[in-house]
Amino acid sequence: MDLSQYIPGPYATRQLADLGADVIKIEPPGGDPMRHFMYSESGAVSPFYRHLNRGKRVLRLDLKSDAGTRGFRTLIDGADVLLESFRPGVLDRLGFGREQLRQINERLVHCTLSGFGQTGPYRLRAGHDLTYCAVSGSLNPSCGSTEPVLTFPPLADHAGAMQAVNAILAALLGRERTGQGSMLDISLCESALSWQYLGLQDGTSGQARHILTGGAACYNIYRTGDRRFVALAPLEHKFWKAFCDAVEHPEWVMRQSDPLPQEALIDQVREMFASRPLAHWLDGLKDVDCCFEPVPPTEEVAQHPQIKSRGMLHGDEPSYPAWIDGNPVPIGSEMEEVTDTQNTVWHKH
Repeated sequence: MDLSQYIPGPYATRQLADLGADVIKIEPPGGDPMRHFMYSESGAVSPFYRHLNRGKRVLRLDLKSDAGTRGFRTLIDGADVLLESFRPGVLDRLGFGREQLRQINERLVHCTLSGFGQTGPYRLRAGHDLTYCAVSGSLNPSCGSTEPVLTFPPLADHAGAMQAVNAILAALLGRERTGQGSMLDISLCESALSWQYLGLQDGTSGQARHILTGGAACYNIYRTGDRRFVALAPLEHKFWKAFCDAVEHPEWVMRQSDPLPQEALIDQVREMFASRPLAHWLDGLKDVDCCFEPVPPTEEVAQHPQIKSRGMLHGDEPSYPAWIDGNPVPIGSEMEEVTDTQNTVWHKH
């Protein structure tokens, strides 16, 4: 059962649907605002919304009405998982707090996915991905920049969704051993925070240019002569040597360990790449084992031979990012808008 809106919760339950879960998405009478978010075509349903909800049955239900309450109670009685993204206390006011849910279905795994979690002084604070990233430290300047930059795609939303999926699957496994459900408190802010261990444990500002943030010549992005970009990442000495030999600059080999930031060496490598178009570097480095790749524009990603061979895109829609038993995970069916609730949802469930 999915009671969430926008990106985090629907992305989590879409992953579960991709893996075979029967997901029923409950929306208010006015629908999920994501239906038209970032999409201007009048009256049309956003492709982002369709992607986030593929493979689900979508049902509009007024949880403030007697009929909606009865219907939701019936669904909860037969559900394995409930994921919701209300602010703390909303489900309690609707008559479906933790104790009420346990009385209806003691095996239910109840996952709350909120901005700051169910406790603490920020538990009721409004926010979106940008503010969750701010609190978590995810917006600290990095790679030599002097001010924070927006993360895209939204970092906290997707980190939180992945955390919810992991916790739900673990809770279902635990239920097999105990016979009891559980309540999961997942915070988008804390999910983003959990990715900040490099900066936190390094003890320096994210603006400091170290080996992973633009301070090293062997781990950087360079512009080519035709204003395209390449990513170079030969961190291991054998890869760096292979690169230096291939571009006929053996004098750079022993400079890989120069003190950071390696401004002088970076400038020399930058000048070299800028002297020739991308095609020159692709031809010269195509057979060199040195962690080098071009940076394709978004419109070219679908044509990348690796992505095509693995079937990771269907049109412009990403597949589930895993293969199981030697095969890609099949793309789920289109979402199903449920209108005949009595026969289509209650009966099937």
